[in-house]
Amino acid sequence: MKNLIAILVIIALALGVSSLFVVKEGQRAIVVQFGKVQRDAETGEPTVFKPGLHFKLPFIEQVKRLDARFKTLDGDPDRFITSEKKDLIVDTYVKWRISDFATYYLSTNGGNQQQAEALLTRRVSSGLRAEFGNRTIKEIVSGERDDLMREALIRGADSARELGIEVIDVRVMQINLPNEVSQSIFQRMRAERQAVATEHRSEGREQAEFIRADVDARVTVMLADAERESREIRGEGDAEAAGIYSNAYSQDTEFYAFIRSLEAYKASFAGGNDVLVLDPSSDFFRYLKDISGKE
Repeated sequence: MKNLIAILVIIALALGVSSLFVVKEGQRAIVVQFGKVQRDAETGEPTVFKPGLHFKLPFIEQVKRLDARFKTLDGDPDRFITSEKKDLIVDTYVKWRISDFATYYLSTNGGNQQQAEALLTRRVSSGLRAEFGNRTIKEIVSGERDDLMREALIRGADSARELGIEVIDVRVMQINLPNEVSQSIFQRMRAERQAVATEHRSEGREQAEFIRADVDARVTVMLADAERESREIRGEGDAEAAGIYSNAYSQDTEFYAFIRSLEAYKASFAGGNDVLVLDPSSDFFRYLKDISGKE
């Protein structure tokens, strides 16, 4: 009897535990019975359980917990074609959340988030391709990116409703040209910059030659003026010196001749090793023979 009571208690506890389930904050739950989602008997809408403690039929109903928070879909950059048939590498991200938990559960193989993101990526990419295909590169880059994202959001939101997903935002983060196109553009830009640089260098050399010629002309004129002024000053000095010599000579002819002879001696023997071959009776030695200069 005691064993039977113990067994009944254990069964009751197992039934009680299996009939309770907890939904955490940030989650929503649906109950599935025999592969069908539990619905409200009056409205026919799926029953969605909010965070808290709830009851279900043990062993018959299964609880599927789904993440109700905002999620970000940030995939790899993809290639898009503009109306000019030009390729662009576009990096986008999508903000989304579950809006219809029953539809989401059924359309994503039991709430598989990876499958949901793969399906959502295809739908959003389809909308983006349509928008990129209606615009040129200039329109996309210069002024219509906001319109493009708004239209892509509308297209993606309409398509994602079939999955039970609400698309909150679609953003284009970066737009690049393919590597092969970028390289050709960079090469053309580099060639253009080199041409401009060569032109500037040529103009610089021309200006340098002009400045150099102008400076050379000014230097030549300045040197000529300086030479002329120096000759004038030298001539004036020579004339003044000649006047001084003439005045000195006229005052004392003999003393002047003596001083001139001393200067000649000094200049002749300044080197210390100089050798002069002269006739002893030459006038050069006149003041060496006699200080009066007389023979």
